[in-house]
Amino acid sequence: MAYVDHAFSITDEDLDFEASYVVHNRPPIKEIALAISLLIFGTLGIVLGIFMAYNRVGGDRAHGLFFTALGAVLFIPGFYYTRIAYYAYKGYKGFSFSNIPPV
Repeated sequence: MAYVDHAFSITDEDLDFEASYVVHNRPPIKEIALAISLLIFGTLGIVLGIFMAYNRVGGDRAHGLFFTALGAVLFIPGFYYTRIAYYAYKGYKGFSFSNIPPV
């Protein structure tokens, strides 16, 4: 005979269908602030990296290319989550603040 652990089973008493709940769709302030800061620092890194590569700051173009790549790495998630937050704020269909992962 197989052993069945009833300690974690769900019964009808555990399911409370009559309980109402309110969905709080408040904007996550920390996550949005992080997304905006990633967007700003990423844009700044790309612009400064291009400037450094063009003017050969540091003697060669490698420093500029590094800052451009670093700026791109910061820019991409910053733009993505800032866009989600903006569309959720404006109320576009399919966008919600719950799509932004917690920090």
